[in-house]
Amino acid sequence: MASDLIPLPARTLRLGMTLPYDLFDASGNLLFARGQTLRDSPLVRSLIDGGAWVNTEDTMEYQRARAHRLDTLVMQGVPLADIAKADSSFRLDQPAAAKVELGPREAWSDLLLHTHTLLREAEPADFISRLTALRDNALKRLHAHPDPTLLLHIFETSQEFGDYSARHAMLTLLLADLVAQQLRLPAPLREALQGAALTMNYGASAAHDRMASQVDAATPGQRQALSAHGDRAATRLAALGIQDQAWLTAVRLHHEAGPGPLAGRGAGEMLARLLRRIDIFGARLSPRRSRPALSGAKAARAVFLDEHQQPDEAGAALIKVVGLYPPGSIVRLANGEIGIVFKRGFSANEPLVAALLGKSGSPLSNPVARDTRLAAQAIAASLAPAELKLRVNLEALLKL
Repeated sequence: MASDLIPLPARTLRLGMTLPYDLFDASGNLLFARGQTLRDSPLVRSLIDGGAWVNTEDTMEYQRARAHRLDTLVMQGVPLADIAKADSSFRLDQPAAAKVELGPREAWSDLLLHTHTLLREAEPADFISRLTALRDNALKRLHAHPDPTLLLHIFETSQEFGDYSARHAMLTLLLADLVAQQLRLPAPLREALQGAALTMNYGASAAHDRMASQVDAATPGQRQALSAHGDRAATRLAALGIQDQAWLTAVRLHHEAGPGPLAGRGAGEMLARLLRRIDIFGARLSPRRSRPALSGAKAARAVFLDEHQQPDEAGAALIKVVGLYPPGSIVRLANGEIGIVFKRGFSANEPLVAALLGKSGSPLSNPVARDTRLAAQAIAASLAPAELKLRVNLEALLKL
């Protein structure tokens, strides 16, 4: 047994769970070994209600911190012998492991990794607290730097079909929070929408990722298998301790909430309608191996009009906060330049653009800010991401 034990929070364990770690009492006595299944008994119920103790190195927090520390040493060019020593002596409370400051792209990559892991785990331990931490970390970055966050996430989402589910969940969360602000939803509904955005496809992530990476379009069988994934996700979330009925209803109905005004709907159905339009918008901006991502303007049109081609209240709220040309989307200007939107403007169709290619089609040495309110720099066309044949220097764009 390792000398360091840490408490496992109450409600982390549940009946029928196969243990991924050894369980101890406060004195260090082994109660259950990893691999055992927790059967109903007074002892097991007392552990569920009161918590137990585990080896520090068995926790997900420890594994993540250790991997992050080693990755950082590799990136810093530390000799392998020193890395091995650092690995053998690693402790969770090492300041270097806890206080490494990540850049914007590295931080989002780390959040996506955590999202991918959490949404894929069959029996996630400490699910609610991990989900809450994931949400809070993402929204902290969004609130501190909204336009650079949208630029980074929308652009990178438009370039990659790998980790489709994690990227889509994170983008849906960011957009859902902005829409909740726009509509001035009360805090409980705002949090319910955020939670539903992250978890609407819970349990179906692997299937969505497979469809995103396959050459052919989804088969009827695949579509049928996913047809009720909202119901299944809501059921699984409830079993993991989610009790917010608006959250669960939004997840259950996010493919079924039909068109029409938001007023007059129950809280869960109203959130489901918002989630439905945000889901469609994010999906249009994301490529699959079988089809490219759409332009920002086409994605916006897909949600501005409802299923009957009428103006859609939920879609309009989304377009008000991201614009017709959201940050991270590609455009052609009236002067012939091609660039990327890096900041929302005063109106939905007049964002700030960073020119990347000159009139001749040659790359500019550095991105140049353009104000699309000026006639010569107005947006002439919205382009699909695949139409930009250039390696984009995101670090330079994020400094504009």
